[in-house]
Amino acid sequence: MIKKFLTHSADETVALGRLIGARLHGGDVIAYRGGLGAGKTTITHGIAQGMGLKDDVSSPTFALVNEYRGKINLYHFDMYRINGGLDLETTGFYDYMDSDSVLAIEWSENISDELPLNVITISISRIDDETREIEINGDERFDDIGN
Repeated sequence: MIKKFLTHSADETVALGRLIGARLHGGDVIAYRGGLGAGKTTITHGIAQGMGLKDDVSSPTFALVNEYRGKINLYHFDMYRINGGLDLETTGFYDYMDSDSVLAIEWSENISDELPLNVITISISRIDDETREIEINGDERFDDIGN
C-alpha cells in the first residue's frame, strides 16, 4: 500500500519521520528515492528520533555510512557514488544486511538489484523550497499515519 503525504517545512518532514521511526523493527530496510536536496537526511533525522536515538543525524555523503546506536541501531547509507554489487562489496554493506538493525539507504536506485524484496520505499519529491511530497510504500504498519 502506498501512503502519500505533503509536508510544508523541514519540521513537518522530521515529524513524519518520527512517526515512521516509531514503527520500525530490526531488519527493516528503507530505500529512499529522491533528488539532491529532497529531504532524505531530514526525514532520517525524524526516523532516528522515532526510534529513540539521540544522535545528531547528518548526511553520510562522504562517510558512505553513518551509524547511530541504540536499542535498535540505525545505519544511514549514501549510495550516490556506488554503481552496483562490486562497488557495494567494498563498503561492507552486506555485513550490515545481516544485522538486526534498520538500514536507511539514500540513492537506493544505484543498488536496487542488491536490496531485499521487502524494502520500505520512501520517495520524496521537492515541490518548492519547503514543500515535499512523500510516498511510503511499505506494509500495514504505516496505514494509520496521518489518520
